[in-house]
Amino acid sequence: MDTTYDKLETLLGVALAPIDRTRAVSLVFVFSLLMAAAAQIIVPLGPVPITGQTFVVVLTGALLGSRLGAAAMVVYLAEGVVGLPFFAGGTSGIAHLLGPTGGYLVAFPAAAYITGAFAENGWDKRFATAVVAMAAGSTVVMLSGWVWLMVSTNSSAAVAFQLGVGRFIAGDLVKILLAAALLPTGWALLRRRS
Repeated sequence: MDTTYDKLETLLGVALAPIDRTRAVSLVFVFSLLMAAAAQIIVPLGPVPITGQTFVVVLTGALLGSRLGAAAMVVYLAEGVVGLPFFAGGTSGIAHLLGPTGGYLVAFPAAAYITGAFAENGWDKRFATAVVAMAAGSTVVMLSGWVWLMVSTNSSAAVAFQLGVGRFIAGDLVKILLAAALLPTGWALLRRRS
C-alpha cells in the first residue's frame, strides 16, 4: 500500500519527499500556526487592518500545493472560529467571518489553492511566473474582501474599494514580490544541494 500523500511538485514537496499522511497533516498544522502568527502583525487602518496574512496565504499555497495549502487555510479559519486567538490582534470567533474582514478570511483557502495550482505546474520556479501566481492568489483575497466589505458595511463599490483594496495595493505588491523572490531562490538552493 502506498503511504505517500501525493507527488507534490512544489518546493517543499520535493525538499521533504516523500510526503506521507503524517507529514502532510503536520505541514498543514505548522502552516496554520504560521498564518496565526502573521495575523498578529497588524497596522490598524480603518475597518480592515494591514497584516502579514496575504503574504503567508500565497506562500503557503506555493510551498504546500493546492490541496494542502487550502487545507492549511481551512484549519487556520477553524482554529480561529472555535476560539483560539488566531485572528488579527489575537481575536477569535465566528463574528470575524461575518464582520468587515470576513470576505478576506473566507477567500484564504481559495487563494492558497489557486497559488498552489500554479506552483504545482512550475510557475514558482521563475520570478516572473511566480509573481503572476502570487498576484492571482492575492487578487482572489482582495476581490472577495472588497465584495464582502460592500455588503457588510452597506458601502458603495467606490468607498469599499478605497477602504478595503486601494490602500492595500502597494503593500500587497511588496508581499507578492517578496514571496515570488523566495521561491526561485529556494529552487536554486535545492538544485545546488542535489
